[in-house]
Amino acid sequence: MRYQYLASALGALLATSSAAPLSEPTTASDTNGDKYSLTEVGARNTLDWRIYLNKDGSPASFWHDVPLYPDSGNSSVINFVVEIPRWTDAKIEIKRDEPLNPIFHDDSDGEVRFVESIWPHKSYPFLYGSIPQTWESPNFNHSFTDFPGDNDPMDAFDIGNDIGYVGQIKQVKVLGALALNDGGETDWKVIVLDVNDPLAPFVESVDDLEEYRPGVAEAYRQWYLYYKVARGDGVLEIVGEEYQDASFAARTIEESHGFWRELVAGEVDSNEISYNQTSLPEFANSFVETVSTYDAFDIPRESSIEAAAEKPDEYDHWYYLDDEYELIVLPGEEVGDDD
Repeated sequence: MRYQYLASALGALLATSSAAPLSEPTTASDTNGDKYSLTEVGARNTLDWRIYLNKDGSPASFWHDVPLYPDSGNSSVINFVVEIPRWTDAKIEIKRDEPLNPIFHDDSDGEVRFVESIWPHKSYPFLYGSIPQTWESPNFNHSFTDFPGDNDPMDAFDIGNDIGYVGQIKQVKVLGALALNDGGETDWKVIVLDVNDPLAPFVESVDDLEEYRPGVAEAYRQWYLYYKVARGDGVLEIVGEEYQDASFAARTIEESHGFWRELVAGEVDSNEISYNQTSLPEFANSFVETVSTYDAFDIPRESSIEAAAEKPDEYDHWYYLDDEYELIVLPGEEVGDDD
């Protein structure tokens, strides 16, 4: 039954996506009166690869220097940093312990990480990234989940038409959120929609989304439940089981912004996070003058892009789960074998 539902939802998922090729511009965006650009060094799919952010021509942090709100009077629209474009599988995120938090390819036991494609989804079926100037603090148990935070900015996923690119900064509407318990840590996943998407004028919530894109929100909810099963992990718990509404999500983001302010103010245990920033002199503990950042933090001044390394073959095919969310393995087949 679950596969019948997901297969029927696949058409709706595809309807939310463009077939345009992935572009990799050097300009992240213009927002809040600031002009952002990107510096990329190294080879993708390797541990040495990085993308750095520049704000008005000077080094900046994706996490700490991009404002949370494009309009401080409207908490329903936020800035969103794209880390993983739609339909790609590299596990890319902000490097929390390096100066100015470049984007990098995450690893496990010294090997770069990818996500498996579990039928009917292709890799990450949405744009995935983080919400700047938020922090899921690990210093205490959070009230809704009763688990500590995962020590990262809050995560978000954009379900609009745009395929996106790594380092893109866009404005999105908050529609709701899922509260994941990922290994005993609070890991919010906020569902958002690009303000420039054709659907945006008609959608303010997950309920609205169901009217125009039936099945999409539920299919993505299930993706979060089982996307780690193929690598040997179990099904993840969603605290509260369903999406929390847009108002609750906006309040949770605002609360997380408060935790971040305490972080960059140097008022709490930073848990090895590099919280230096170049745009907020009122936070004296973390502020660094831009003229000193290149040399002080050994940040490259120009892009130096190398050919991407090959990714392992096991990420080029689908995995299948039964109705109990167990991985289906053919007789004589080992996990990771080609189909």
